[in-house]
Order: sequence, then C-alpha cells, then structure tokens
Amino acid sequence: MTSPDRLEPDRREGVAALLDGDHEFAAALCSASSLAEVGTLARAAARRRLGCAGVTFVLIDGDQCFYADEDSIAPLWTGQRFPISECVSGWAMLHDQPAVIDDIELDDRVPLDAYRSTYVRSMVVVPVAGPNGPAAAIGAYWPTTRQAGLADLGWLQRLAAATSGAIAEIGLGDAPWAPNFRTGSAAESPPRPKFP
Repeated sequence: MTSPDRLEPDRREGVAALLDGDHEFAAALCSASSLAEVGTLARAAARRRLGCAGVTFVLIDGDQCFYADEDSIAPLWTGQRFPISECVSGWAMLHDQPAVIDDIELDDRVPLDAYRSTYVRSMVVVPVAGPNGPAAAIGAYWPTTRQAGLADLGWLQRLAAATSGAIAEIGLGDAPWAPNFRTGSAAESPPRPKFP
C-alpha cells in the first residue's frame, strides 16, 4: 500500500508531465483547496501558455452553464448563466469534445448576439471531466480569427485533464462564485439571464 506522503509527489509529477514539466503549476494545482483556486490556476496557466486574450472557467449547473470566472482583457460573462444548449461551452460539455472555432461568424454553434459586443473572434473550449461526465469547461479566446494549432489544442486538453484531477480531489460542492450553485436539478435553478 502506498503511503499518503508518497501519493502527493507522484500526483504532482503526473500533473507536471501532462503539462510539459511545469512543476510550479503542478504543485499549486495539487495543493488547491477550492474550486475558486483551481479555476484561477487553470485560467492563469492557459493565458500564459496560449497567449490568448481571455480564458473562462465554466461550470455545468443542471441545464445551464455558469461562467464562474474569467481572466480577460475585457469583461465577458463572469457570474452569468446561459442555457447549456445555447452556448459554446455547453456544446463542448454536452458533446464531451473540444469546440475549435476559427471564426465566430462562420460557426453555427456560436450565439452571435452574445459575442458581438466582445472582442472575441475565435476560440477553443475544452470540457473538463467530472465524476459523471463533463463538469466544467475551459475556454480560450482571441480577438482575431485564427486557426488553433494542434499543439495548443493538445496542451489545453491536458490542462483540462489536470484540472479534472484537482476537481476530483476537491469535489463539486464548493462553488464560492455562486451562492446558488448546485449540482441539483435544472428545475431548481434561478431564472436565466439574457445574453449580453
């Protein structure tokens, strides 16, 4: 049987290996004690690595996506909920696959009314696995149309895998951004906001 003292270094090494040897990030993520901390670490790592203009951390909440937090050059949707079937993060979670969008004007998955007032012109959104399917998503946004490279997509998917491990350790009961967040039924969810 492996001792708890031995598990933590092994976990950190596994996370570091996923993310190209980033031991500092691995140590921080493995010691995270809340969803807020996990979200902050994931967003900062994605902005630093991808050079994107913004990153969101989105949680699934019944039949809605809750935009829990963001690190962005201009405000996007922090604190807002959208129907899971009407946003790109929701699409990524429902289909359990990345949404790679080179030009928001040319992709039917994009609710253009939600994006026209923002700087976003291209994006990559990856699902983050939870105990019963996707529980979150990480979205990276750029102010120009661009084709995401396979290296960037692969790294973002590995970040999602590392984030999933941290969420598994912490659980989904802690969502300090939203006092009303819960993993309960959609019927209990608060009223849906309009798209920005």
